[in-house]
Amino acid sequence: MPETTPRPTTPPAADLGAGLVVFLVALPLCLGIALASAPTMAGFNPKDLLFPGLLAGIVGGVVVGLLSGSHTSVAGPAAGLTAVVAAQIALLGSFEAFLLALFIAGLIQIGLGLARAGFIAAFFPSSVIKGLLAAIGVILILKQIPHLFGHDTDPEGEMAFQQPDHENTLTELLQVFADLHPGAAAIGLASLAILIFWEWYKPLKKSLVPAPLVVVLFGVAVTLAFQRLGGVWVVEASHLVQVPVLENPADVTTLFRFPDFSKWAEPAVYLAGLTIAAVASLETLLNLQAADKLDPQQRTSPPSRELLAQGVGNTLCGLVGGLPVTSVIVRTSVNINAGGKTKLSAIFHGVLLLVCVVFFARYVNLIPLASLAAILLVTGVKLVSPALVKQMWEEGPYQFVPFAVTLLAIVFTDLLVGILIGLGVTIAFILNSNVRRPLRRFQEKHVGGEVLHIELANQVSFLNRATLEKALREVPRGGHVLIDASHTDYIDPDILDLIRDFQQTTAPAHDVQVSLLGFRAKYNLDDKIQFVDYSSREVQEGISPDAALQILLDGNERFRSGNRLSRDLGRQRGATAKGQHPIAVVLSCIDSRTPAEIIFDLGLGDIFSVRVAGNITSRKILASMEYGCAVAGAKLVLVLGHTNCGAVGAAVQGTCVPGSLGQAADDCEHLGHILQEIALSVDATTCSDLAHADGPARDAIVNAVARRNVLRVCQQIQAQSTALRALVRQGKIAIVGALYDLATGDIEILSDVPASYGYSPRPMQ
Repeated sequence: MPETTPRPTTPPAADLGAGLVVFLVALPLCLGIALASAPTMAGFNPKDLLFPGLLAGIVGGVVVGLLSGSHTSVAGPAAGLTAVVAAQIALLGSFEAFLLALFIAGLIQIGLGLARAGFIAAFFPSSVIKGLLAAIGVILILKQIPHLFGHDTDPEGEMAFQQPDHENTLTELLQVFADLHPGAAAIGLASLAILIFWEWYKPLKKSLVPAPLVVVLFGVAVTLAFQRLGGVWVVEASHLVQVPVLENPADVTTLFRFPDFSKWAEPAVYLAGLTIAAVASLETLLNLQAADKLDPQQRTSPPSRELLAQGVGNTLCGLVGGLPVTSVIVRTSVNINAGGKTKLSAIFHGVLLLVCVVFFARYVNLIPLASLAAILLVTGVKLVSPALVKQMWEEGPYQFVPFAVTLLAIVFTDLLVGILIGLGVTIAFILNSNVRRPLRRFQEKHVGGEVLHIELANQVSFLNRATLEKALREVPRGGHVLIDASHTDYIDPDILDLIRDFQQTTAPAHDVQVSLLGFRAKYNLDDKIQFVDYSSREVQEGISPDAALQILLDGNERFRSGNRLSRDLGRQRGATAKGQHPIAVVLSCIDSRTPAEIIFDLGLGDIFSVRVAGNITSRKILASMEYGCAVAGAKLVLVLGHTNCGAVGAAVQGTCVPGSLGQAADDCEHLGHILQEIALSVDATTCSDLAHADGPARDAIVNAVARRNVLRVCQQIQAQSTALRALVRQGKIAIVGALYDLATGDIEILSDVPASYGYSPRPMQ
């Protein structure tokens, strides 16, 4: 996936500082994860994994950092893999056989990267990713509180709820009070206070000196001071970082271990490699998504490239004796929190791990775990901020429940199990939503009658069968149903069988007409519209003037509510090509905001539309209306004015303030003919009121004139057209005036409507 944001041009100082902070945090984590990865098997010394843990951190930082496309992600040995590593070492019988499996896992990941399998990252729900971040925050808080007070019996890197010593996170917290170390607790609490003050005091927060570095140096200084003080304040080695110390830097080569290639033919090795690759890849993709959400610049990391980078890293770890590496959210969040902007910080942290192991191990062993615990605790608080929880709560149960379940599941099991539980809950919500709302039902009033419109969802599976079957059974006898698949990408074969059976057997037995729309050719269901969604001769002859008016008003209600009918305009074009049978003539203003076909939700061939500024009448307009009613058979003449009409406003202004039109009157030589007609609706009271009005009051005056103009035009039509007047007397047509509100879309009936019309005028809103 290409980057969505260009790389920042920031000075390397921020990245180097962040890399130093990540190094300080990663060092004990590498060692703790190594100890937690040790299998319970005879003859295996857990300390033999200390160097492999550090080596994984070095490879994850330098090699993966160089190859990765992520700006902020940091790779290294992962707590989520400890159980997998321990189980596979025990299953294969030796660490060397495990290294061969790790080598194979790396090759598998390289293949996944080249095959662009990282696309699956796009399917991880945001609620689960945010639950992961919050869970890591809670875990950091719970896990670091014991270390903050000097209770350091559990491995620093073990992130699972159940501890290797048969304790769990909660019992470890309870034991803090019985195992509190005064010296370590003093260092931890003071370190926490420094971090909080540094974050609160803006000059320090904006300084180039990272607070975690100050905390570490403070911790080392106090540790040395407590050693001189003596007594209970002395911080022993068990409360400090414990890196293996080499007597000679050249001895580092003796610590490398190599895969046992003699096991290459054993199926168990390949199964172990597949297991490691699957778990490591899933954890990497999840953490990568989480890292991008934490990134202040909101950049997008290419997931397939990350799989490739992780694969190269794991292949190398398998060849030289390291533990598996993945993208790790704890180190990543520390990196972002410390101000890391590019992958230089991840690479630098790996270089520092290498230099530390080879040259400065004994000095690093002076760093108290309590200081590092304070750094991680503050990071955890930021990850599980109340603002995040509030945001997820406000997004509703479909977001909050998977978020909360993921959080709790990760805290009380481990990362991968918790993620799988969260994904399971999310899928359950999706299925529940799909079962409950696999379709949308609404009644449509077409000119040819009512139709039950059933709109299928984008994905229609066998789980939706019961809901669709129930909806089809509820179609009344003699009714009409439209099954619409226009927006559907997939329909299960069971659903297709149900639709065919209903169309061919059930519907004919119940005298139900079935129309189909939008079905793909491969479904073997031809589109077939059996209802009339345009005005035909039969429709026109079968309706009365009041019914024609009601059709228009119903269409306006659909327009206002946004529930416009779905129309096949191509079908209507073909059906009306040889003749037209409109139900009404609409005389409306030429204003661009008042197209009659749209505001009445009509189709091709439904109305004659006559448009002129100010919706006035003339001999030519009367001729058009006479043809529409007397010859073409329309049942209604609707004179439609509208609010804030420019023509009416100009007529009012020109009548009450002579000469006020100025340049407009000079440039439009025929404008006066229209304004003179509208001016017949302007009286002396109007001009008197206009002289003292402005703003809304002025608009109200213009709208009142527009109403009078509509009523006057209705009277003129009957007075000036013998043909239309005769049709009215015979009850074949009605002439009705109305005003359209530009702001609300509402129609106000102005002229008297016969009681037989069955319609009560609706007041303006």
